[in-house]
Amino acid sequence: MIKRMLIMFVVVGLVLGGVFGFITFKNRMTKQFMTSQGQPVQTVSTTTASAMEWIPRLQAIGSLRAVQGTELCAEVAGMVTDIYFQQGENVEKGAPLLQLRSDSDIARLKSLNATAELARITYRRDEAQFNANAISKQTLDMDKANLDIALANVAEQQALIDKKLIRAPFSGQLGVRNVDLGQYLDAGTTIGTLQALDPIFADFFLPQQALATLKPGQTVTVKTDTYPEQDFKGDISVINPKVDLTTRNEQVRATLKNPERKLRPGMYVTINIATGAPQQLITLPRTAISFNPFGSTVFRVEDDGKDDKGEPKLIAKQAFVTTGEMRGDQIAIIDGIKEGDKVVTSGQIKLRNGTPVRVDNSVQPSNDADPQPKDQ
Repeated sequence: MIKRMLIMFVVVGLVLGGVFGFITFKNRMTKQFMTSQGQPVQTVSTTTASAMEWIPRLQAIGSLRAVQGTELCAEVAGMVTDIYFQQGENVEKGAPLLQLRSDSDIARLKSLNATAELARITYRRDEAQFNANAISKQTLDMDKANLDIALANVAEQQALIDKKLIRAPFSGQLGVRNVDLGQYLDAGTTIGTLQALDPIFADFFLPQQALATLKPGQTVTVKTDTYPEQDFKGDISVINPKVDLTTRNEQVRATLKNPERKLRPGMYVTINIATGAPQQLITLPRTAISFNPFGSTVFRVEDDGKDDKGEPKLIAKQAFVTTGEMRGDQIAIIDGIKEGDKVVTSGQIKLRNGTPVRVDNSVQPSNDADPQPKDQ
């Protein structure tokens, strides 16, 4: 019995030893094969580092505002009897726009004018009698007070009538009409909008650190996605003397010429302010930079001799870089890359130092310092 058990243990040991030996042999041969094959070649896209002229600038997001703009409304209540304007037309300051019913007010004005005229006649008659010592000074003073009250009542009634004829407070372009003939308007009801469009203001905010480079009269360039191919020029007209306590931002207002009236109040715009002389900087697409806690890196593509077939061999070499300002899809490189270096723009996640690479630039990442939105 014991002899049989020993034989069984020996057989099992031989079988297990053969299995483990085969696995060890397989792993060793696989490792030798992989070692003999070397690192696999990775496909990447590249770009050549080049110098570009960048003008130091400040950039901000702002909104347009009319130099003069208001929502027209009635100061007093009344029924609309006449509308003198057309929607969207340009009007001059003082042009009549809308008339509220004023028949009863005009009738009352005539009555008050008659009362004032009677008070004037009485005052003049009593003035002559006073000069003849026929009446007292007190009677003449009462006549003068009655005349002043009558004239004040006339002026008050005339002011009420004037309020029922709504005029343009300044020259500009009218918007959509919000009232109709025969409509009763309460005081404060909006009639329409009036906007003076040339020139036009651009309001924006910048961090307080930017104050050192800002001054009135400085040139600004404004862009809007409504007209992506056009730049609008203007000048800084005022810098707010107070910094916002919550955001520590400074409000700035620029004035833009708008003769074609393409810019409209309320539009969203991007403002660029040149703050210095042009500089020559090495730039790369932002996708070429790997940002890490230990520093920013790129992969350069370098020649590594020739392969067995005489073809050039390319390898990736990692390099630390110092980055500068970002603009659109580009980033400035202060140090670490020279003009003319070939730099990997996509595929870095597969690379290590010395990894063989194959370049395929059929598809390139965006590399525009001022990209514009495109319709899908």
